[in-house]
Amino acid sequence: MDKLTEYPKLIKRILTEYIELCNRRPHQGIETFLIMDEPKGHYIWMNLGWQKGDRITGMTVYVRIQDGKFWIEEDWTEDGIATDPVRAGVPKQDIVLAFHEPKMRQYTDFAVAS
Repeated sequence: MDKLTEYPKLIKRILTEYIELCNRRPHQGIETFLIMDEPKGHYIWMNLGWQKGDRITGMTVYVRIQDGKFWIEEDWTEDGIATDPVRAGVPKQDIVLAFHEPKMRQYTDFAVAS
């Protein structure tokens, strides 16, 4: 698998599927969308709007593709977004759970960092 071309396509497909699923049952006043900076490898699943007089702004998932790895910077999904690339054949050593402190990453089944 050519990581430089396939990893961006894969994360874009995964996040698009989640957003489409969310938008099938939308929360009134909340918009769910994907923000991408493809040249630099940034992918953000974002929520924005108003609910009961409160402003809602939040990242559900933020993934960067850097140095041939998925860097999961933010993940508020129930099962963890890392399971989706793994199911698609991405080796766990190509996925960094960057929301964990670097010294704690050694205790996960995923990449430590570099």
